[in-house]
Amino acid sequence: MREAMFIKKNADKWNKYQHSPTNNPDETAERFVNLIDDLSYAKTFYPKSKVTRWINGIAAGIYQSIYQNKKEKYSRIFTFWKYELPLLFKRYHRIFLFTTVLFVLFVAIGVFSSKQNPDFVRGVLGDGYVNMTEENIDNGDPFGVYKDGNPFSMFVYIAFNNIKVAFLAFIGGFTLGFFTIFIMWSNGIMLGSFQYMFFAKGLGIKSVMVIWIHGTLEISAIVISATAGFVLAAGILFPGTHSRMVSFKRNAKDAAKILISLVPVFIVAAFFESYVTHLMSQTYDKANNAGLPVWASVVILSASAAFIIWYFIILPIRLHRKGYYIQPDGIINRLKAEDA
Repeated sequence: MREAMFIKKNADKWNKYQHSPTNNPDETAERFVNLIDDLSYAKTFYPKSKVTRWINGIAAGIYQSIYQNKKEKYSRIFTFWKYELPLLFKRYHRIFLFTTVLFVLFVAIGVFSSKQNPDFVRGVLGDGYVNMTEENIDNGDPFGVYKDGNPFSMFVYIAFNNIKVAFLAFIGGFTLGFFTIFIMWSNGIMLGSFQYMFFAKGLGIKSVMVIWIHGTLEISAIVISATAGFVLAAGILFPGTHSRMVSFKRNAKDAAKILISLVPVFIVAAFFESYVTHLMSQTYDKANNAGLPVWASVVILSASAAFIIWYFIILPIRLHRKGYYIQPDGIINRLKAEDA
């Protein structure tokens, strides 16, 4: 039987098995047996075909539903972080690249505009904040703002605010990405102006050592949350071979997973800003108070950057090259060497 005829004869059945699960154990067993028969035939006559992988994925999903136990339910969390999320992110690497380039462009505009017009910084950050920062610099305590307030209160406020910004970038996808772009624009311009203010005062490297302790994770997470917003928008604008509603639902589910995964990142970033940056800022005050050593700042900053690059860029590519992929029903599978 030709492959096209084989697919035409069984496609409706496979779609039903995949998208319409049953709780009837007898019917589940019957479906599994039928799939094993189809899989054996496909592996015999079409061993390298995509349809063989499709059938194998459906059969694997039914197998897991039959033999699942409580231990496997707990391992689902481990599987999500180790395989599902990186593989999911690999699917949207191009959108992530677009988002990153766009954000860097907005930051560059903020730097350039601040350099051309000194009043631009005040227009973005506000007179009150700029005056306070300049006063701290004159007093030999350039990062004094990070010493103010109760660390725990700062932690709660910062974590909540960062998650709110990420959520706004995500729901911006419902506006076809226009509101997401606005969120990126406002944060990018603010970051560029903010950094230029310190570099213009000769405190550029010191500001990196203090501010980017938490900023590495915080800014990266904002870019990734904006990526989730664009993923959502892409589901509406570019449905591909799916109906627009199916495409939207699939991308919305993927975008939500990406967004939820960032919550721990924002919490760690808030902890760094509230406690670690608080200590690091003491290293550069006028009285030369004992704060966090510079080498510790370098370690934290480097480790944060390495984590983002490894988990969201390198690991997804490595898993993909090893043959791991996600079935439409969420099952993680791996191609065998002879099928690759």
